[in-house]
Amino acid sequence: MIQIENLQHAFTIGRKGQEKEVPVLQGISLQVEAGEIVSIVGKSGSGKSTLLQLLAGFMKAKKGSILVNGKQMVGMTEVESAAFRLKNFGFIFQNFQLMPSLTTFENVELPLKLQGMNQKARSKRVRDILERVGLTAVADHYPKELSGGQQQRVSIARALITNAPILLADEPTGSLDTETEQDILLLIQQLNRELNLTFVIITHDEEVASIANRTYRMQNGKLEMEANSNVI
Repeated sequence: MIQIENLQHAFTIGRKGQEKEVPVLQGISLQVEAGEIVSIVGKSGSGKSTLLQLLAGFMKAKKGSILVNGKQMVGMTEVESAAFRLKNFGFIFQNFQLMPSLTTFENVELPLKLQGMNQKARSKRVRDILERVGLTAVADHYPKELSGGQQQRVSIARALITNAPILLADEPTGSLDTETEQDILLLIQQLNRELNLTFVIITHDEEVASIANRTYRMQNGKLEMEANSNVI
């Protein structure tokens, strides 16, 4: 489902005429199978979030290949990348990134509006997803009226709403307490098992990484698979 080969990236720093490139990713290769949970563990600044940004098409790779469902993402235009992202990826963020002026229902519904789905179909789809993640009772609540765990469930519901086959999670439990973290990890495992969703999880938390079929460690822009990973 995802095949990354020799991915390299660097950031340009310095004033004009005095720029220099600082390597961030150095020849990353990674393969993710459909229905698999893969975690990438690393400290802040190790390059793991850059890898996720490149995979999602939010940033352009300097060199290498990113194949998703057989489609080459490197070289896509901004318009092509946005359309491909909307169809293929759902996103779960540490800080939830919910619209504060929208209710739970409206936050989850938003991607379907961007896709142009009609209101009747949208409403049914949103109700079904809210029921699946246990949010029916707070459908009319605004983010400020929800707990951290509920807000992350809204984020997950929004990631699910377009039927995207791949969910990219950036520190999905980083803002949650230990008990709530366990609830969210169980939900991720349930969705993976019941819907055959593919997850790529970026984390610094070994507990979060432990739910994965395979765990990779990112250090100094290089990626290595952990010896105890369970390849499907």
